[in-house]
Amino acid sequence: MATPHIDAAPGDFADIVLMPGDPLRAQYIAETYLTDVRQVNRVRNMAGYTGTHRGRRVSVMGHGMGIPSVSIYAKELITEYGVTRLIRVGSCGAVRDDVALRDVVIGLGASTDSGVNRARFAGMDFAATADFALSRALVDAADKLGVSTRVGNLFSADLFYDPRPDTAELLRRYGVVGVEMEAAGLYGVAAEFGARAATICTVSDHILKGDSLDSSARERSFDDMMRVALDAVLLDDHQDSSEADA
Repeated sequence: MATPHIDAAPGDFADIVLMPGDPLRAQYIAETYLTDVRQVNRVRNMAGYTGTHRGRRVSVMGHGMGIPSVSIYAKELITEYGVTRLIRVGSCGAVRDDVALRDVVIGLGASTDSGVNRARFAGMDFAATADFALSRALVDAADKLGVSTRVGNLFSADLFYDPRPDTAELLRRYGVVGVEMEAAGLYGVAAEFGARAATICTVSDHILKGDSLDSSARERSFDDMMRVALDAVLLDDHQDSSEADA
């Protein structure tokens, strides 16, 4: 069962995995929000954990930086470990004037300058979109917790240090709610292999204004986002049960 990148045993992962970029963030999530936690992956220090949240089995695992990295882990979790739902929980940059530091952003779609989805979609444009029900669960969970959200199109950049001076202004004009580096790849993998995926991010910096959160402020804002993501898991379960009973 082990892959070149994951050494977990069969059944080690829950059917839903929360995925931050930083493996140390995965450890923080597991130790802070889950009970009965055990580490299930150590390969390349990309830590993965499984525990329970309010009685529901949940896994959390880092995905690294960029579309190639998240695509490897997402694909292997789906095809080798039976994961059916993946939620990226991360940070993003803002470009719009009405999106501010600490805002929570939900990526209903993800544009990109990467060519990975064209490669998997026979050279054609693929609309990289989140699973609607999972995204709705994120929005509903945020509403119940009193956390305001912005829902819209992300931009998954291939370059962190972009040499093109006008990219951020172009994204602003097209209404992009957050700039990050993974969602478009995650959505493409989920579509290819029949899983459901969504992305929720905290705005940690404003690219055009040059503002950014310090480390302590990032920690507090991240906690709001994690509560939303974990409650959304339970809401999505309830929705699945209701549809099955209908």
